Amino acid sequence: MKLFSHKKRPVHLGPYPLERLKRIGDPGSQPPGLNGAVPESPRENAEPGELAVDSAFATYFDLFDQRRTGEIAPEAPVTTDPVEVAKNLKSGLYFLDADMVGCGLVPDEAWTGGKAPHRNAVVTLVAFSRKNRKPQPGDEWIDGTRQANADIRAAELSTITASYLRNLGFDATAHTAMTSDVDLGRVALQVGLVEVVDGELLAPYLGTGFGLSVVTTNAPVAPDAPLARRGIVDRLRSTDGFGWLLGRGGTRARIGRLNGDHRPLHKGRYPMEKIKRVDEPTTLIIEDEVPRVPVRAGGFPRAANGDMGPKFAEDVKVFAYKTPQAQSYIQQIRSMVPFQDGDVAPEVHPSTTDPSRNSDALKALAHHLGSDMVGVCEVPEYAWYSHRGDGSVIDPYHRNAIVILLDQGYETMEGASGDDWVSGAQSMRAYMRSAQIAGIIAEHIRSLGYGARSQTNASSDVLHIPLVLHAGLGELSRIGELVLNPFVGPRFKSVVVTTDMPITPDKHIDFGLQDFCNKCTKCARECPCGAIEFGDKIMFNGYEMWKPDMEKCTKYRLGNLKGAACGRCMKTCPFNIEGVLAERSVLWSAINLPFTRRWIAMLDDKVGNGSINPIKKWWWDLEWKDGRAIEPSKGTNARELDMNGGRIASKQKVALYQAGFNPPGDAIGVPVKLIRKEAVARRDHAESPEAARRRVAAAGKK
Repeated sequence: MKLFSHKKRPVHLGPYPLERLKRIGDPGSQPPGLNGAVPESPRENAEPGELAVDSAFATYFDLFDQRRTGEIAPEAPVTTDPVEVAKNLKSGLYFLDADMVGCGLVPDEAWTGGKAPHRNAVVTLVAFSRKNRKPQPGDEWIDGTRQANADIRAAELSTITASYLRNLGFDATAHTAMTSDVDLGRVALQVGLVEVVDGELLAPYLGTGFGLSVVTTNAPVAPDAPLARRGIVDRLRSTDGFGWLLGRGGTRARIGRLNGDHRPLHKGRYPMEKIKRVDEPTTLIIEDEVPRVPVRAGGFPRAANGDMGPKFAEDVKVFAYKTPQAQSYIQQIRSMVPFQDGDVAPEVHPSTTDPSRNSDALKALAHHLGSDMVGVCEVPEYAWYSHRGDGSVIDPYHRNAIVILLDQGYETMEGASGDDWVSGAQSMRAYMRSAQIAGIIAEHIRSLGYGARSQTNASSDVLHIPLVLHAGLGELSRIGELVLNPFVGPRFKSVVVTTDMPITPDKHIDFGLQDFCNKCTKCARECPCGAIEFGDKIMFNGYEMWKPDMEKCTKYRLGNLKGAACGRCMKTCPFNIEGVLAERSVLWSAINLPFTRRWIAMLDDKVGNGSINPIKKWWWDLEWKDGRAIEPSKGTNARELDMNGGRIASKQKVALYQAGFNPPGDAIGVPVKLIRKEAVARRDHAESPEAARRRVAAAGKK
């Protein structure tokens, strides 16, 4: 739980107060303490054991290596001010969850091959995942892999950043722990991310080891100077001072408890165990009335198949990828699809027969790899799609699911309108990270003798929303077909691993969201296209929910001319919070004191939550078109709160396209027109949850 907010801290400064460290004057000077060879950084004490997950990393290291270099796009209309370029690159890496980033010069002696094609560098540092002193679930899978895990995450970040730079028209090459043309440690010393202390290469503020990666480039970047030699007084002022102790300014605190470092790895950093657990979801699900639906029935597949006309069929090809950042992410996402499934070891490992132990170990592994929250559940039959996107029939093949949430990033959401040019990149960044995490977990499970497949945004045989709900990670919200989490709200993307490994399912949660959403209509008020329901919940395909207008939402996200996709509802939801101490008390009230909920929803507006914080605006508004980055021809959305947005409530028309009106699962490339007038009439006659409960009770149904 943070004590201080980082609302006033620019994104390029990162989570650690590197700006407080003394540096030598000349960025080209030799770092202090460097005598001859560059020292080694601290290594993990443990060696990988028989069950360690590191063998699953090789596939993804290879994928990153294949994209170290690439074609350079035409020059983009961006500033060549080295300071602004450096800020943009650092912020982009912190957006990708780097722990520390530095820009600077590449010393000639750092080139291992003797050639020096680039003078400038961007260096990424990723810290080891945390380790508790006492034995914890999953240790036998994780111990000995922290270095490899940090290395692969650093490799991901440098590969993406190099691709992004090439999309802007600069030459750039990624250098990783697996494949590099430079001495990573030497470049990190030069840019002031690490220092030599007692013959070791250490990173200030970190008590553990780390992984490094480097992007060398001809892009102009303002160089950071090497760290100056620090005595006892300097250390007290910078890395051991009172401000660093408590996390002043919103930085990570030296007191690990304030960062959640004391928590067992399998529980994650968020105290989900403190949320009330219940046997059934807080919204009615009539299980034998929930139909299986095909991928073809989703909003984007309907647009892609021509159901919404030729314009939207073209828009769906680019809507979330029309920025230079998102272009870098989507290539990596697609490259991972062939590895979502694979061969299973012939025998089940005897250590994996305890369902509860498996559940905790899987959660620990997911957090180790970078997940923000994890739950496990059984997969109900209706959570399986009936047909894939190519029209082939799906026969359910696994019993259980590991459900993983990736935060889309509070800081970037703070600086955005929710439907501007970074919106698509927020989604793709989370999808890319989650696909890698789920792919490694699935491969590891298969090595233990159980079938497992990662179900990603690029290729999924299951619907994620019911699984997020059943895994106890949230409740259905007014936003509609979205499960909202008590700690990150709607600000996440999900990925699922289905498997036959035995697990103990998590229970559902109840944090009072149904009552809160009933009293709060902020997401409906702020929706740019009026797709979110102001009215009451209805029954839809066997679910009790506030049903959004799929057609309106899809068309706006696809046809948004002043941004990429849309996440306006996520941006403005009162549960989209930073997590500082003051907010935690309000969150507790919203969960535990029903009479405060309407007041809290009003207070959220009064303090301006959901407005654009200009300090957090770090990205360049660029559109990717015809293989290059250009200035957006229609401008950029920059919405502030619309206090009069509720004016449409009385005349809002919501269309319902229930399963019985879906196109057939194998109608691929065959347009099935949406008949909106009939769909609106169906909403007007939809069954209420109260009527459904009476009907279910009378029939004795589950």
